[in-house]
This record gives sequence, structure tokens and C-alpha cells, in this order.
Amino acid sequence: MNETVIDRVRRVMEAASISQAAFAEKVGLTPDKLSKSLAGVRRFSSLDLALIAEAGGRTVDWLLTGREPLRPSFAARTTAGSAPRRDRVSDAADRFTAAYEVLELLGRPPKLPQLPSPRSDLKRFVDQGTQLAQDAVGVLTAAGKSRTVAELETDALITECAQLFGVDVAVTRLPDGVDGLTWQTDAFRLILVGPTESWTRQRFTLAHELGHILARDAQDLVVESHVAPGRQKDLTEVRANVFASNLLMPEPEVRHRFRQVADRHSKLTDEAFAKLVVAFKVSPSALAARLSQLRLIDAQSAPHFRGLTTETCHLLAGATDAFQRQLAWAAAERYPVRLVASLYQAYADGETTLRPLAALLGMDVDQLHDLLDPAEPDTPEPVPGEAEEGDLVFQP
Repeated sequence: MNETVIDRVRRVMEAASISQAAFAEKVGLTPDKLSKSLAGVRRFSSLDLALIAEAGGRTVDWLLTGREPLRPSFAARTTAGSAPRRDRVSDAADRFTAAYEVLELLGRPPKLPQLPSPRSDLKRFVDQGTQLAQDAVGVLTAAGKSRTVAELETDALITECAQLFGVDVAVTRLPDGVDGLTWQTDAFRLILVGPTESWTRQRFTLAHELGHILARDAQDLVVESHVAPGRQKDLTEVRANVFASNLLMPEPEVRHRFRQVADRHSKLTDEAFAKLVVAFKVSPSALAARLSQLRLIDAQSAPHFRGLTTETCHLLAGATDAFQRQLAWAAAERYPVRLVASLYQAYADGETTLRPLAALLGMDVDQLHDLLDPAEPDTPEPVPGEAEEGDLVFQP
């Protein structure tokens, strides 16, 4: 016999080990309303179910369908290490998938614009990555926010990913050795990257993960360790790396800027190379690899440029303020704006409690409530006959 919503609510009540009247009071319902709902005379509202789920440590989805919370399966080509580490990776993703489940049940799913797709006539993964990057650059620049992707600082690039590609990006703590996570379903597109002091690496990881989503690689949870431009064995990783390089450093723009800073013999000084690093917001290693690939520098020059650091390049280019700004931003946690806003709006509209938003933010529900709705400070009663400070006193 199939369980109903009422059956599952009764299971939550039994687990609470308190009377029906006490349970009604605990979840903020009148005993009469709860009795009618359990008898099938009155339907549980979405807020009722949210309150009952919160009280019982369950999800609204479980109350409605009996489905356990969605747990990610790992892509076959990736490994998340030992079982405890896999659990930590799953926990990081679970916080976000639980939020998507709540919004879907409330009829507030995030918008998912149509994505560029790999061309079936391109058989080589390298060519597919290049083509996808060209399509993505076209979408980003057509939006009118900037002429080039290089002009978008990482926080602005993340905002554009959400608006134009429907990809929610969070900067949040990840298990040691994990640079990023990517997962997409019919209901959401999600990228998680870790806070770091290496902001150019974080930017490349973001672009790499976006490449996985556009290539439809992330139907299972993709766990990335040590993402960096270079040689890869897995062809889907090759495609994602090629995508990231072409997205952040499109060939026409690289050639144009190279001509602007190179001498008449097409040679680069350290200062000229540093200007390119600052302009494209990538690491010296990534830029040297790109210039070498485009045959703009020779094999003898590449190792020297790769040996420079991002900080040194910003010092040479007189852009230490930009370096510090990006450094501070990359080290801070960030949650997807539209996901947080949708959960808060559902709470403000009385459709759910603060529990889903608190769970996403990793906060205690009471702490979040006090933050959003602080109590008024107690004001002492004035003593009769004494004028309060600031009051006008009549003087004849």
C-alpha cells in the first residue's frame, strides 16, 4: 500500500513522541486545523508542510513524495578519494540541491536559458572546446555589459553566468584538494569553487567548470582537483581546458593586445608580458601557454614567462590595487544571489520557513531570524518629573 502525505505526517508525529495537540503547537497550527488535515477534510498548505518538515528534520519533498533527498553520484571519470572525503563532497553539494528541491516544490524553480551546444560535425574535442568558447564569448559580449570577457572581473563574470547561462556559482568551503564541483540536472546548473588566495586559478576553474556544463559533461557530479591549463588524459577535461583558455583569452583579442605591447620584432619584455597578464586576469603560466600555442612566443621564452608570478606581474604593470581587490574577493565566501533571493522571497511570502535558507547558508535558524528581524531594544520608562535628553524644557 502506497503511503500518502498524511501517512508521512503521522510518521513525523510518531517520531516526535508528543501528543497531537503538543505537536500542533510546536509547528504553529491550531489543533483543529491539524485534526482536519489528518482526517483529509483540509489540505496541508505549503507552509504547513514546511513547518512540519522543519519540526521533524525532514524535507517537504519527502512529505509530498516519499523521496529521500537527492544525493549526487560521482562522474565515472573522477574520483573523490576515500569514502569520508566523498561524503564531504556530497555534503557540500547537498546544501544546494536541497535548496533547489524546495524552490521546485514551491513553483519557484530557477530560470534555465538555452545553452550553446557542441557541434556534432566537430569530432575533435579540442575543436569542440574552441567552438563552445566562441559561442559563449558571443553570448557574454552580446549582453552589452562589456566588449570583452577580459573586462569582466570574476564577480561580474559570475553574475553574467547566472543571468545568461542559468548557472549558479558559489564560492564556498570544499574538501582539501578539491578546486571545484560541477553538477547539472533538468532543474539546476551549479558550480562550486573554493575560496583561495590564488585568484587566477579560481577564475580559470570557474571557466573550466562552465565548459563542462556547456558540453553537458556534468550530468553526474564532477569533482575537480588541481585544475590548471596543461596536458590532460581525459578528453572531456581537455575540452574543458581548451574552453577555459579560449573563453578567457580569445585568439583575436590576444593577437590584438600582443601587437599593442610587443616591440617591432614581436618580442615581449617582462613589463609587456605583465601588462597582458593584468589585462586578461589570468596566471602567467596560463598566458604563456596560450601565447606559445598561438606561436606568438617561442619555446625558449615560454619557461621564463611561466616562472613569473601573478603578483610580480601586477607590480611590474603598476596594478597592485587590482591584484589586492581580486585577492580579497577570491578569499571570501559567496552564495548564488538568485538562489538566496528566491528562498528569502518564499519565506517573506509565507510559503516556507527560514530553515531552507539557513541550511544553505550554514547558519542556525534562530541566528538567521535575529539577523533578518532584530528585536527592538528595551527602552527604559522615563522617570516622572524628569525631562528626557533632547526634550524641550519650558522656561518662563
